[in-house]
Amino acid sequence: MPQLARGRRERRSLDYWPGFVDALSTLVLAVVFMLSIFAVLQYYLGQEISGKDSALTRLNRQISELTDLLALEKSRGRNQMLELDRLRSSLAALDAEKNRLQGLADGAAGAAGRLGAVTGELDAQKQISAKALSQVELLNQQMAALRSQLAALEQALSASEARDRESQARIADLGSRLNVALAQRVQELARYRSDFFGRLRQILGERDDIRIVGDRFVFQSEVLFDTGSATLSPRGHAELDKIASAITELTRTIPADIPWVLRVDGHTDDRPLSGAGQFRSNWDLSAARAIAVVQYLAGKGVPPQRLLAAGFGEYQPLELGDSDQARARNRRIEMKLTER
Repeated sequence: MPQLARGRRERRSLDYWPGFVDALSTLVLAVVFMLSIFAVLQYYLGQEISGKDSALTRLNRQISELTDLLALEKSRGRNQMLELDRLRSSLAALDAEKNRLQGLADGAAGAAGRLGAVTGELDAQKQISAKALSQVELLNQQMAALRSQLAALEQALSASEARDRESQARIADLGSRLNVALAQRVQELARYRSDFFGRLRQILGERDDIRIVGDRFVFQSEVLFDTGSATLSPRGHAELDKIASAITELTRTIPADIPWVLRVDGHTDDRPLSGAGQFRSNWDLSAARAIAVVQYLAGKGVPPQRLLAAGFGEYQPLELGDSDQARARNRRIEMKLTER
């Protein structure tokens, strides 16, 4: 009995081994299957990486060609420098993308998509380069047209300079002639002025209140006006009648093409006006007196276009000082025959 029981126990213990063997076989088959799948994946991954290397080689070759093309465009036109700089930046970005793609081992499908995008961008860059070349060619044509226009302008400028030199020579000749003519006119006017002064000397005689200072006849204001007034006195009318007849006679003798005027200047002393009268300042008084003389002469037949009135107040005295004699000499009306 004990032997029978021991045999049963031995058989019962030997029953576990086949199951263990089956499990171990299954595990080995699974490992072999996994290794097979890994080998297949490793093979396809190697093929994919090899294909990417070929694509990257082509990409490098295209990048090299594009760089040469960009260098050529840079030498052809300065105006394309900005475009070429942008292309270089794009190429730098593509190089960075290439380096990033080389480090990818997983996600081969995503890398292939990015590689396609890079290839499309390279095609776009090629189109931009072709457009840039056409723009450079157009610029070259425009520069040639501008050079031809510049040559034509230089010829026109040379012809204009020649004409200008001729004109300058003519102007210089005309200027010299004009100066000679003006000198002759000045001499003629000086002769008529001398005749006019001689005629006035005969008319007015030798008087203390009417004298010659340089090229002007000087009347003391008291001869023509009352103190502080710009209204001609009866005595002033008589004196101006003599001058008007002399000027009228002179007008008939001076040729019409000689530009002359009789300038009448009013002057006062330096005593300020009270302010309560008609005139606010000596300047107003001197100008009003000069205008009154001019208007009277015009009313006596002297051509108005030959008359000129000016007021100087106390600012151009004949004598300095505050004596009554100096102030009396500074209160005056001057008449001068001059060019217009």
